[in-house]
Amino acid sequence: MTAEPAGMRGNLVNYGDEEFALFLRKAFIKGAGYTDDALDRTVVGVVDTGSGFNPCHGNMPQLVEAVKRGVMLAGGFPVEFPTISLHESFTYPTSMFLRNLMSMDTEEMIRALPVDAVVLIGGCDKTVPAQLMGAASAGKPAIQLVTGSMLTGSHRGRTVGACTDCRAFWGRYRAEEIDDEEIAEVNGRLVGSVGTCSVAGTASTMACVAEAAGIALPGSATPPAVTADRMRIAELTGRRAVELAAEGLTVDKILTQEAFENALRVLLALGGSTNGLVHLAAIAGRLGFSLDLDLFDQMSRETPVLVNLKPAGSHYMEDLHRAGGVPQLLNQLRDLLNLDALTVTGRTLGEELDNAPAAFPQDVIRTRQDPIYPAGGIAVLRGNLAPGGAIIKQAAANPDLLEHTGRAVVFENAADLAARIDSEDLDVAADDILVLKNIGPIGAPGMPEAGYIPIPRKLARQGVKDMVRISDGRMSGTAAGTIVLHVSPEAAAGGTLQHVRDGDLIRLSVADRVLRLEVPDAELTRRAEQHSARPAPRPGRGYRKLYVDEVTQAEEGCDFRFLQAETPRGTVPRAAG
Repeated sequence: MTAEPAGMRGNLVNYGDEEFALFLRKAFIKGAGYTDDALDRTVVGVVDTGSGFNPCHGNMPQLVEAVKRGVMLAGGFPVEFPTISLHESFTYPTSMFLRNLMSMDTEEMIRALPVDAVVLIGGCDKTVPAQLMGAASAGKPAIQLVTGSMLTGSHRGRTVGACTDCRAFWGRYRAEEIDDEEIAEVNGRLVGSVGTCSVAGTASTMACVAEAAGIALPGSATPPAVTADRMRIAELTGRRAVELAAEGLTVDKILTQEAFENALRVLLALGGSTNGLVHLAAIAGRLGFSLDLDLFDQMSRETPVLVNLKPAGSHYMEDLHRAGGVPQLLNQLRDLLNLDALTVTGRTLGEELDNAPAAFPQDVIRTRQDPIYPAGGIAVLRGNLAPGGAIIKQAAANPDLLEHTGRAVVFENAADLAARIDSEDLDVAADDILVLKNIGPIGAPGMPEAGYIPIPRKLARQGVKDMVRISDGRMSGTAAGTIVLHVSPEAAAGGTLQHVRDGDLIRLSVADRVLRLEVPDAELTRRAEQHSARPAPRPGRGYRKLYVDEVTQAEEGCDFRFLQAETPRGTVPRAAG
């Protein structure tokens, strides 16, 4: 049975007189020039996350207008409203610190306003996760629309794009391979237009997994921000939102266990950002599903990386779009997917793939017989250094370092790293392991993307391009290297990572899925007792206190515990049988 749209009668202010509340509401909105005919229609909220501090959302005005056009063509009444907007480069200390706040803003505005359905427009890394977290908790019909990727640029005859190339050029600059003049020149070439990063960073990853999960329209993930394709998708999204309201197709009917499995499968096949795993865990947690890292690792072992996209490959998002986008990737994975999963179109994923355009020869989306990486693009590690788990994006790592034992060179926090990483006196060699503590959810707080520890300058000058690096933080999906992330429990929560000291031996074995500190248990117990005698100070007030008190570890999505679903409903992925 479908729900009747509530329109302007929905979520009336509590004056003790519902008819007066409706009378007053209509009086005020008529002051904006609307007629009774408009106000009696299905109301579609359009979330506007435009901001002068968010170039990834620079096409927001055009997208909002296209969505509104689609809503009106379907007979609905569109009303835009703002929420928090987060950009990676303009949010101190890190956008992850405010993702949960944005999710709360999104949830409570959906709950508070008289909307029958909502179009979530986001793009930059944390905005799409925050919107899906909030919408999942709010429980109303919702559909995701991403802003789209930026266009690539060109530097001295070479195609470049943010932000894998940002990191590559900066690494060359640190190694003194290029000079001040060239780094300044390339700085103006890396970002060809407004829009999100043009590689398999977190923004592109979340766009693709949202489409794979069925919460965004088929073909909507990959059109670049400034294209006509993007505007047409926006119009169609607005039209579909009106139909969602009439059908009562709420988020929980789409984001099921089957849908999350499809999303995780695409995360792996895309060679997507490790951040996608944290965000999917958080979204799933809002619906009562917990992420099972070991089952995810099993899924990883059987899922090849098929998309030739930086940083694991060589292409850019606009190339993926021209190659057929997510529908063509899904068709390559068809036998590994839950084809009966319902999508936001009202049809199953299998039905949508039956109607997808035919494949054609290209080199961006590979076949299963010719993958970019055979299996296990992201591997889950365990051991005494990470009893709660850690991950490594092995598809973007140096194969020679995936089995490695080395001496720990330890940095206590981000400030210590900044102070010493480029010191000529730093006792470090290329086969050492760089360890950075206290950049986890609690320790930073906010789990910044500082896990991409730079190669010490004196080694970079010698030509060292990669080292094993370990932290309890995150790294940008645009980055590459042999980098172990999300070590859990984190150092600030009393994890073993807190007790690593300079000179300790650490064993990394991706083949065996092991991350082990080669220190006797008795010595680790002694170090833990020493540390517990001098606990770190905690925030005393404000959002920072709320964050530190309530944030979960990476495997639970770094969400606030009080925002997770009250009733557990199972795991994602599901256990076989």
